[in-house]
Amino acid sequence: MFLQRTPKAQSELAPGQRSLGLRERSMLLLAEGTPLQQLQAMYHGEGAALVEQLLHAGYLQTANYTAAPPASAPTISLAGLRMYMFDLCERMFANRAHDTAQHLRQRLREARDVDSMLAVRDELLLAIQLHAGAQRAETIRQQLMHMLPERSLETS
Repeated sequence: MFLQRTPKAQSELAPGQRSLGLRERSMLLLAEGTPLQQLQAMYHGEGAALVEQLLHAGYLQTANYTAAPPASAPTISLAGLRMYMFDLCERMFANRAHDTAQHLRQRLREARDVDSMLAVRDELLLAIQLHAGAQRAETIRQQLMHMLPERSLETS
């Protein structure tokens, strides 16, 4: 099953609107075209509660497609990807590897195009592999791969 954003969610994601926290907004960005089961497994198992909260609050709704999202499902914007990667950095490194977190934060602030975002993604994945293992890094690589524009997948 898949979810889709409601007009309320689109309004929340518009510039200047910030009534939800970073994790909730990240989940809204990821919800479109991502299987419900994958969303529920995110954030170390807290994804299920976030999805339920966003459904209940009217930010998400069940999509009318069940096998796969429409071919025209949009990829995430670079700003959305940056926000998601900031959240990953905070969750993975802020409390344990302060220097790594600071370095990745700075690199994310500087990334303004697809190529620089791919370079930061690769640094983030390497850091995750070193700190959390190859399996965790691969899981996150798969998630990030589906968020980037099609042309960037060819270069990764």
